[in-house]
Amino acid sequence: MTVTQQRRGRKIMMTPGELDDFLTTQRTCRVATVSADGAPHVSTLWFAWDGTSMWLYSVVRSKRWTDLRRDPRVAIVVDTGEEYDELRGVELSGTIEFVGEIPRTGELRAELDVPETLFARKNFGLEEMPHDGRHAWMRLTPQKIVSWDFRKLGAQ
Repeated sequence: MTVTQQRRGRKIMMTPGELDDFLTTQRTCRVATVSADGAPHVSTLWFAWDGTSMWLYSVVRSKRWTDLRRDPRVAIVVDTGEEYDELRGVELSGTIEFVGEIPRTGELRAELDVPETLFARKNFGLEEMPHDGRHAWMRLTPQKIVSWDFRKLGAQ
């Protein structure tokens, strides 16, 4: 994974371990795409993080899916916190790759073993991924990651 170094906000930037812990435990992300008319579109999804890539399981008849099939560039934000000194999050950006059959019906695909296990455990409390024939997998191996943890400001 080639990631652009974050220049601004180094005091509040997450370490690689903090980033990994954060993305492993959070469930919901916001996915920003570009619509056919050039307008931005933002939607929410659950995700799985495997340590290098973010895996998104999306309805294939959604605007998000249509936008990304036409233009696979994406920005994704995962964040949490209510008060200023609690805010923390990550922005990941790059190009989406579509993985597996569309829609996903459960064919054996070795490259989906890890993300499906992570996703099923985290979001459904299951050991196996349920397949409904309406969703399919997208993978973002980010080209750029920017993170912030405002809790670090209080420690200084």
